[in-house]
Amino acid sequence: MAKDRIYFVGIGGIGMSALARYFRHEGWQVAGYDRTPSPLTAELEKEGIAVHYEDSAAAIPEAFREASRTRVVYTPAVPHDHAELNWFLGRGFEVLKRSRMLGLLGEGKNVMAVAGTHGKTTTTTMVAHFNAVAAGEGSAFLGGISKNFDSNLVLGAGRRMAVEADEFDRSFLQLHPKEAVVTSVDPDHLDIYGTYEAVREAFSQFAAQIRPEGTLILKKGIDLPLDRKDIRQYTYHVNDTDADFRAENLSVDEGGYYTFDLVFPDRRVAGCRLGIPGLVNVENCVAAAALVWCEGFRSDEALREAIATFRGVRRRFDFWVNDSRRPAGTIYMDDYAHHPAELRAMLTSVRKMFPRRELTVAFQPHLYTRTRDFAPEFAEVLSLADRVLLLPIYPAREEPIPGVTSEMLFEGVTAPYKKLIPKERLMDEVEALPAGGVLVTAGAGDIDRFCVSVAEIVRRKNG
Repeated sequence: MAKDRIYFVGIGGIGMSALARYFRHEGWQVAGYDRTPSPLTAELEKEGIAVHYEDSAAAIPEAFREASRTRVVYTPAVPHDHAELNWFLGRGFEVLKRSRMLGLLGEGKNVMAVAGTHGKTTTTTMVAHFNAVAAGEGSAFLGGISKNFDSNLVLGAGRRMAVEADEFDRSFLQLHPKEAVVTSVDPDHLDIYGTYEAVREAFSQFAAQIRPEGTLILKKGIDLPLDRKDIRQYTYHVNDTDADFRAENLSVDEGGYYTFDLVFPDRRVAGCRLGIPGLVNVENCVAAAALVWCEGFRSDEALREAIATFRGVRRRFDFWVNDSRRPAGTIYMDDYAHHPAELRAMLTSVRKMFPRRELTVAFQPHLYTRTRDFAPEFAEVLSLADRVLLLPIYPAREEPIPGVTSEMLFEGVTAPYKKLIPKERLMDEVEALPAGGVLVTAGAGDIDRFCVSVAEIVRRKNG
């Protein structure tokens, strides 16, 4: 009997939920476990997918307890002693990591992969939108919720498949893309890799898996050892004149929206205006357009339309309140940044957009290991703000490490105003903020659960 049921251990993750939606669309019976309810699991349940939140083999639905009919997918974020996962492993079920399943789905497709320690999600989502608007085809598995598609899954015609190539747990080594962009290779996930050199080696191995006659596009300045004569290699940058793909003639309006010319190896597409603000997003746009150029697009005008109509990704440079014409009003933005390099890129872009406004960042560190490994770098970057509100560490998959707390960052922050607060005090601090500034909430934990309430306070105070 053919397998027609699929069970996800960790179904509420952004990548796992996209796979769950894909198999539901393909007619499979889908169910899964996650640790806690979330907006993503609520959406899955609305779509008819059964989700439960107790790690118990007894909680696995009866329809998914037959190995001959059920395939199991799990996320590496699930602990090794997970009861349900071990129940499946001990009974002969076909059990695959999420990355392996994504690799299987990419077979026979023109995989357009975006890798990098930051910038992946927005760039991949741009690729998906540009494919849809400028080329009229393409599917995508995204690491965030696209505002254009209102989903992390895009199901379109044709062979193009945009994917976020995740370096965590070396997951991206399951992919063999036709084209790949590498946005950044910074030290991260050192709890997995151990050393920065091991991170670089993994990215080199990923690049080495590009299909013959394929294409690698590196952000200019990234140095990856790679001996491949059978692929095309290019560079990109936001404005470096030596890069193969770049933006030129940049101008910015008072809301932080940029107009620019996109320069390709064979053409210039003048007068592009990106539909979301921020210089960092112009750089993401150059990378995404470079990938789409490899597969082709219908016309320059179609690409301009795609760039202008891109609405962004939830939690990536995500403006909730942005009436820049009211100098007395507060601007509020939320961002997923959880690595020092991401925070620097985001805060620097915000500073350039609103140079005369006071900048407040409320930051929730993510993982004890990342906080320990990059404490001085986090403190230096947070000091770019005028005001810093620092929340406790969000542990995610980790157990506490003795001596590793948010105080490690707090001590090194040199911003004019800084304060350690529990999550429950965030609303009070927002109420007390002076008018006319920019407020950013940042982090990869659960700080986004406060976005609606923060935005309500800001709007009320703005009048």
